[in-house]
Amino acid sequence: MRLLFLGDMVGKTGRTAVWNRLPGLVSDLKLDFVIVNGENAAGGFGITEDIFLETINAGADVVTTGNHVWDQKEAVVFCERHDQFLRPANYPAGTPGRGSGLYYARNGARILVANIMGRVFMHPELDDPFKSAEAILDACPLKEQADAIVFDFHAEATSEKQCFGHFVDGRASFVVGTHTHVPTADAQILNGGTAYMSDAGMCGDYDSSLGMEKEEPLNRFISKMPKGRFEAASGPATICGVGVEISDATGLAEKIAPLRLGPRLAETIPDFWR
Repeated sequence: MRLLFLGDMVGKTGRTAVWNRLPGLVSDLKLDFVIVNGENAAGGFGITEDIFLETINAGADVVTTGNHVWDQKEAVVFCERHDQFLRPANYPAGTPGRGSGLYYARNGARILVANIMGRVFMHPELDDPFKSAEAILDACPLKEQADAIVFDFHAEATSEKQCFGHFVDGRASFVVGTHTHVPTADAQILNGGTAYMSDAGMCGDYDSSLGMEKEEPLNRFISKMPKGRFEAASGPATICGVGVEISDATGLAEKIAPLRLGPRLAETIPDFWR
């Protein structure tokens, strides 16, 4: 099974690049399932229902989020209407929306996708991500109720991301980190067969500070005083993500490699999809 994960869409340039390129990627690479993190898609802060629907129409099967999930207030309402929209599963009981779901891939496989948020250097501090993941895995074990299991672990600290990967190793197909907007060089298959990458990077303008126009972040580092608002950068976007091949027999990963398409970073498509 071929699965593609795309990192945080940032602003109009990031989401437009995904919408323009994703239909061709699904067709050309014969993708069975696509997950896109959309928490920064609306001007860099949150996501609207229209953006969510456009991302699904472009070929995404699930849209995940993170700490910016509620920045657009309408998300509190529309999250209840769409099973393909996920907020972090470790929000307290009673929070609107859902943190995980079971979906069908194009090849008929059952894919469990869960969105979890880390707690180190993160706000708000949510419930224990490890306990939340354990409950999700207990309710829908790999190769019993699910043919593949994917975690979007939205977190700041690489150590927390790596420990989470080891925690679910052999029980999940793929763990991918989001939030830091910088693609890491550690795509690998862990000892138990779980594909892992600390951060998928972002889909946005890399002539920026994490997808935001660089002048105001730079000013705040130098002067410690705000001069204006953070605004999403509007230059040409680079799409960053990661591709995974998952065994139909075991539900564990067989191959993993980054995908990068755009003007700033060296372009790469997983060799096993060429």
